[in-house]
Amino acid sequence: MASGNMKSIKRRIKSVESTLQITKAMEVVSSSKLRKAKEKADSARPFFDALYQTMCEIQSENTGFLSPYIGKREAKNVMLIVIAGDRGLAGGFNSNITKMASTHIKELEEQGCKVKILAIGKKSAEYFSKHGYDIAKSYINVGQDMKINHAAVIADDVVVPYLNGEIDRVEIFSTEFISTLSQEARFKPILPLEISDDKPKLREIPIYEPSPEAVFNAIVPKYITGIIYSTVVDSFAAEQAARRTAMENASDNANEMISHLSLVYNRARQSSITQEITEIVGGASAQE
Repeated sequence: MASGNMKSIKRRIKSVESTLQITKAMEVVSSSKLRKAKEKADSARPFFDALYQTMCEIQSENTGFLSPYIGKREAKNVMLIVIAGDRGLAGGFNSNITKMASTHIKELEEQGCKVKILAIGKKSAEYFSKHGYDIAKSYINVGQDMKINHAAVIADDVVVPYLNGEIDRVEIFSTEFISTLSQEARFKPILPLEISDDKPKLREIPIYEPSPEAVFNAIVPKYITGIIYSTVVDSFAAEQAARRTAMENASDNANEMISHLSLVYNRARQSSITQEITEIVGGASAQE
């Protein structure tokens, strides 16, 4: 019985050791992907910040400014861009953002709004498809290799129906990377635009050709592209950080389990040896 029990414990130790190798490897891979994603997000941010600054300048320096991208409408049709991961094993990363979006959808529906989902990430598409939501479009496996032209295509799926009056408001849900140990699910409106009222400090008032409105309206789709690009990349970094933390915790738990099972195995082995010695001594005493 003791021998059989020892074999069972040994098999469990080997199984946990195999799991430990996988979690350690995933932790290393996630750390590498996290570093690259943060570098990509940080390198793109100054350009799109400059676009936003230009839009603020155009609006503040031109009276009677009109644009289809500014000014609130009655929100009858709302599009939610929900960014989640393409894989699991990342703790509550995917469930946190989908639950937040679901709660918001219920609030919008109670207000009489119709909601469409633009899902980015496999887990986002699967969740909203499974729960019967209206999915306008879905993009899978774009986070790691996201490029500006990919973001521009997604931006067209937002800007075109907004200009056509098919949707009245656009909001984006994503997980923001705060640190390697902290990620926060958030959402923010992106259309209609909310431009700062603070007047920028300019040395001279620029002249826009053919008109301020035309320049502004040409910049907005690129700005929306930038928002989508930076948000997807930042969310991907947050996913890797969450997965790294989850795998680190799994590795720690595996090490604890191995230590516990090794202790149990050694006790069982000691008990088996003691029993064998007792049987030998008992047999020798009987012969005498």
